[in-house]
Amino acid sequence: MPNVDNFPNTTLATLLDPPFTANESGHTENIALILPKPLEITLSYPNLKKIVYDFRTQLVRDLGVRTGNVVSMAFPNSLEFVVAFLGIGTARAIAAPFNPGYTTSEFEFYLEDTKPVFLILPDLEALSKNKLGKIITGDKGIHAGVQAACEAAKKFNLPIVWMHIDSRTGHPYLRPESTIEMKRPSSSVQASIDNGLPLPSDTALVLHTSGTTSRPKSVPLTHHNLLTTTHNIVQTYSLTPSDVSYLVMPLFHVHGLLAGLLAPLRTGASVVLPFQRQFSASRFWDDMSTWSCTYYTAVPTIHAIVLGLDMPTGGIPKSLRFVRSCSSSLPPVILERLEKKLSVPICEAYAMTEAAHQMTSTLPTPGYPRVPGSVGSGVGVQVSIRSEENGQDLGRGKIGEVCVRGENVTKGYWNNEEANKKSFWEGRWFRTGDQGILNLSDGTLRLTGRLKELINRGGEKISPIEVDSALVRVPGVKEAVSFGVEDPSGKYGEVVWAGIVLDGSIKPSPDEESRIKKDVAKFLAKFKVPERVIITPAIPKTATGKVQRRQVRDAFVKQVKESGTKVKAKL
Repeated sequence: MPNVDNFPNTTLATLLDPPFTANESGHTENIALILPKPLEITLSYPNLKKIVYDFRTQLVRDLGVRTGNVVSMAFPNSLEFVVAFLGIGTARAIAAPFNPGYTTSEFEFYLEDTKPVFLILPDLEALSKNKLGKIITGDKGIHAGVQAACEAAKKFNLPIVWMHIDSRTGHPYLRPESTIEMKRPSSSVQASIDNGLPLPSDTALVLHTSGTTSRPKSVPLTHHNLLTTTHNIVQTYSLTPSDVSYLVMPLFHVHGLLAGLLAPLRTGASVVLPFQRQFSASRFWDDMSTWSCTYYTAVPTIHAIVLGLDMPTGGIPKSLRFVRSCSSSLPPVILERLEKKLSVPICEAYAMTEAAHQMTSTLPTPGYPRVPGSVGSGVGVQVSIRSEENGQDLGRGKIGEVCVRGENVTKGYWNNEEANKKSFWEGRWFRTGDQGILNLSDGTLRLTGRLKELINRGGEKISPIEVDSALVRVPGVKEAVSFGVEDPSGKYGEVVWAGIVLDGSIKPSPDEESRIKKDVAKFLAKFKVPERVIITPAIPKTATGKVQRRQVRDAFVKQVKESGTKVKAKL
C-alpha cells in the first residue's frame, strides 16, 4: 500500500484552490457557494478560503486546538457548517458533525464516544439579527436541538463555543460559553502556534454507523479517504466547473457532505446551499431554476416528493443534466416515473460510511442501460462478491456478500478490534453486510438485500427490496417497506409483513389490505406475498431518509398490538 502522504493534493485544504479557468461570463467557474433566499449571497473560492482560514486561526490560536483533537459541531445546512467543517480539517483537527435534531440522550452518547475538546453550536441570537431572523425565530426544532446539545455538554463539563458568520463582512465569530473556562495556550507561545497544513493521512472526520443491529461504531475517515471519494464522484458524473449542485441532503451525513458539497468543490463547481434543517419542497424548483442547477443528489424519499410536485413555471430547468439517488434502494417504478418526468438520467449509487460514501453507481452517459435494481459499477473502487462463510471470491453470476476495497475505505473502526476482525477479509476486502450479484455480461452490481435483513421463510430467503419494489407497483401505493416477523406457529420461522403509505389516488376500501395483497401477488411468488399489510400515514425514517427495517418492524408490530387487532407474530 503506497504512502498516502505522497499525494499532497488529497486534503481538504486543496478544495479551496480548485483547478479551474474562469470563463468569459465568470459565472460558475469562480463561485464556490450560493446562499439563496433569504440571504442571496454568492461566495467566490478566494472568499470562502479567507473565511475558512479566519476560522482556522481562531481555532488554533485562540482556542488552542491541536493536531488530532476532536471538535464536535451541530448545525443545520448552512455556511457556518461548511466553514466549521473545512476549518477544523485544515487545522489538522478531526470534525465530529452531529445531527442538530438529536435528543439530549443521543448527544450524550456521541459526545462520550468521540470525546471532543469542545462543542460548536450556532449562535442563534446573532444569526437571528440578519436575514435568517424569521427562519430561526420560527423554527422550534433548531432551538430544541441547541438546548438538547447544551444539556448534554453540561453533563461532561464540555466547553461550548457559539459560532456565527457576519453576513455583511463574511467574518466568522467564535464565542466561548462565558460560564466555562477554555483551555487556551499561554500568551508567550500563542503567536508561534500553527499546526501546519493537513497531511493526507490525517483523520479529518469521524462519523458513526447507523447501528441497525448493534451499538453504532465510530468510523474515522482520513483526508485521503474523503478526497479519493470526491475524485471518484467527479469521474463518475463527469463533473466540471460548469456544474451547479443543489444541496438537499443534510451535511452531517456522508451523502450530502461528499456528493452534494465536497465533490463539486473538488472540480471548481458551485454549490447552492439553502439554510435548512430538512428538505424544503416549496422552494425546490424555484432555487433549481434561479441558479441553473445541473444536478441534485437525494434519498428515494425526497425523489418521491419531487415526483409529486407540480411542474415548475417554465418547465424543468434546461440546465439539469442528471439526478442522483443514494443511501437506500430506489424502487424501479419511482426511477422510471422520475426519469420520464424530468427527462434526464436518474443515476442510482451505492454507498456506505465506511467507504467515505460512494462505492458504485450507474452513469449519466446517454445510452447507458437502465437495469431496474442495478447500482452500476465501481469507479475507483474494486467490487467483489464473496462467500459469507470463508470470504472466497464467487465471481459473476452468483449471489453472495458484497465486498469492496479502495483508497476511499476506512482503515478500521475506532477502538473496536473485534469489529475490525469481522469486517475485513484477507486483502483488505471490506465486508458491506449487503447481499448482491454481479451481472454475467457487464459486471454491474445488483443488490438483493442486507444479509441481516433477509426474511427467512421456511428456508426460502426473501429479499425485502424485491417485496418493496413489487408493492409500489400496486395502484394507490406511494411507499412500502417489508420486513420479517416471527411465525408464532413455528412452521416457517419468519413470515413477511409490510407497511405502506397510500398516495391518495384511490379511495381506501374496508378491505384495502386484501386488495393490495391480491394485486402484489401478480408480481411475486406466493411465498413472498406479505401476510399482513399495515396501512399507515408515514413510514418511520432516520434524519437522512433511510429506512431501518428492524426499527420499522418494531414500530409497526407495536402499532398493531395497540390497535387491538389480532397479531400474527410476537417479538
